[in-house]
Amino acid sequence: MIGKTISHYRILEKLGEGGMGVVYKAEDMKLGRTVALKFLPPDLTRDAGAKARFVQEARAAAALKHPGICTVYEIDEYDGRSFIAMELLEGQTLRARLTAGAMSVGEAVDIATQVAVSLEEAHNKGIVHRDVKPENIMLVTSGHVIIMDFGLARMPGVTRLTQTGSTIGTVNYMSPEQARGEEVDGRTDIWSLGAVLYEMLTGQSPFRGLHEQAVMFQIINTVPTPLAELRPDLAGPLDAIVRRALAKDPADRQQTAAELAADLRAAADHGAFGSSASVSEKECEGPSIAVLPFVNMSADPEQEYFCDGIAEEIINSLTKVKGLRVVARTSAFYFKGRTQDVREIGTRLGVETILEGSVRKSGSRVRITAQCVNVSNGYHIWSEHYDRQLEDVFAVQDEIAQSITEILKLSLVRPRVAPGDRRQVRDFEAYNLYLKGRYLWRGRTLQKIEKSLKMFEASIARDPSSGLGHSGVADVYNLLGWYGVLAPRDSFPKALEAAERALELDASLAEGWTSRGFAKLYYVWDVPGAEKDFQRAIALNPGYSLANHWYGEYYLVTGRLDQALEYGRRALECDPVNPALYSLLAWFLYVEREYDTSGIQCEMALELDPNLAWANAMLGFGLVKRDRCREAAAAFRKAGEQLGEGLFRAAEGYALAAGGDVAGARAILAELTPGGRFNYVSPCFVGAIHVALGDKESAFTYLEKALAERDLRLLFLSTDPIYDSLRSDSRYEELRARIALATGTIY
Repeated sequence: MIGKTISHYRILEKLGEGGMGVVYKAEDMKLGRTVALKFLPPDLTRDAGAKARFVQEARAAAALKHPGICTVYEIDEYDGRSFIAMELLEGQTLRARLTAGAMSVGEAVDIATQVAVSLEEAHNKGIVHRDVKPENIMLVTSGHVIIMDFGLARMPGVTRLTQTGSTIGTVNYMSPEQARGEEVDGRTDIWSLGAVLYEMLTGQSPFRGLHEQAVMFQIINTVPTPLAELRPDLAGPLDAIVRRALAKDPADRQQTAAELAADLRAAADHGAFGSSASVSEKECEGPSIAVLPFVNMSADPEQEYFCDGIAEEIINSLTKVKGLRVVARTSAFYFKGRTQDVREIGTRLGVETILEGSVRKSGSRVRITAQCVNVSNGYHIWSEHYDRQLEDVFAVQDEIAQSITEILKLSLVRPRVAPGDRRQVRDFEAYNLYLKGRYLWRGRTLQKIEKSLKMFEASIARDPSSGLGHSGVADVYNLLGWYGVLAPRDSFPKALEAAERALELDASLAEGWTSRGFAKLYYVWDVPGAEKDFQRAIALNPGYSLANHWYGEYYLVTGRLDQALEYGRRALECDPVNPALYSLLAWFLYVEREYDTSGIQCEMALELDPNLAWANAMLGFGLVKRDRCREAAAAFRKAGEQLGEGLFRAAEGYALAAGGDVAGARAILAELTPGGRFNYVSPCFVGAIHVALGDKESAFTYLEKALAERDLRLLFLSTDPIYDSLRSDSRYEELRARIALATGTIY
């Protein structure tokens, strides 16, 4: 194409290309000006839909005369290929600018304000862009910001190019209503601009996932990390402005682009946020620090848990220092394994200083190296290494924290520490065994759970005065009872005993209150008591993921699904790569009858851990409701391979019955008789098979048995879709009333 003359344009050079066009620089020989020519790619010339969108781009842009919108001169055709002649813009796209990382507040707000003003012009003409993203925002050398590419725009009086129920756009910047394929208006562009502004300020998209469906799930269901957590200097009006723009319900957003622009201008005019490029250039409210995960320099990759534990304990120590602002563990650990410059990390987190370090273990000795880095210039302002016997590791943590305190010139008066504080535990080996136990426990296969029990018991034997080991034992028996590996009467009493012992030793342990709350909920059926324990745990440690996780289950038991989802999401924010939490959200969404999005959550969990039994089980339950019963049975079989107990064999029978395989379902029922090959079989799950077979009499017989045994699955009678076909039966309401009486709550 270079050197060719097309109509009255001579092609000078190729500028770039994308999915919907190839762009050339050209000379307009009639008017003596330089323009940009955008050609529809050859492979799309026979695609009627692509050609229609290409023409619509030209018409939409041509209808708008505004300095912030790329001007279109004409649309024509050459050799069967459509092309648009448009204004040539000198500069770079916002996407190219973002490759350098997060932007200064002033620059980001200025860009967003200009885009909002331009969008208002389009919206006033009835045109909705529908594809606002960094690639379509041009930063020209004059300092102006130009919106480009109206190929997906919705115009008044133009036949829709997509049907309601389909999605079109770029997934990371789609509004929730756009992701659902619903009708959209100008507020969808406000949402997209909010996502772009979030990315400009933090260097990351507010919604991320391993595939498009996962991103769409996040957009529809989750709330992004607040700006203030990633950059504390953004707390206040700007954080509120972005959160409002990203509201799930369009009615909760700014209602016009002009309103968004006005909000941004007002905040800037009143000095609500600075315009500096880094936090070090503005006055902070006090010293601030982020502790990054320590790097494992040992040959053994299993020592990762130990390195993370060192950083976590230093964070815990520093948060007790009056006047020092410490970034939360979740935000700091986001950068684990990344190779970004510490100055960039510090800017992203909004702190003056970064603490980084490494751990090298050899035999019974450990060397911990730590250094404080000034974010403004990248220079080390303090560094030290500590060679210690492993049993002295707690003293090392205190020593590092004290050194940092002195460097930052804070008050040396340390707040009083409660007598039960875990830092009073000075036996490192006991703590080391506890960390190993927790690492294994999170794996949630039968083999790992059993190994974790040995670690917790060894930790207690080494240091009987530590409450942590007892909380670990409690949670082992909590899981064994919940999954039906052991009968509830054989597991939960041990969980309760261990949790009570943990609290006797240390009433300040969130872990102990969490463990006891779980056993109270599912075994004692003391629902009000469980609520108090979970609330106490969260008050002691709001960032304890398991407390938020199990408090979410409490809300599911009590039928408050909105709160269940809220605490499930809080748990995930505390521990964003824990696959069990994705399966938890899948469960809650399944109960909401959101079977497709529940399935997406299961896939996300299984991408992180293909051997997670409950993720496979939740996938199976959702598949049954989507009439994919054969696949569901396979998912339940896989769950059974991982935990090998009657719960999942019964679930497989339920899937077979729901799919019409009566013989297969009855064969499994024969395996589930008392005294058979399984230690314990939930009467509720046996009843579920009868529900799927249409045998209500047998179903209610087993539900009555479940009530007599206080089968924990019966606590979900009101919410589980399995029982939908029973809800019109008077026996169902009678059963619910008796459960409410037994649990001491409105059920």
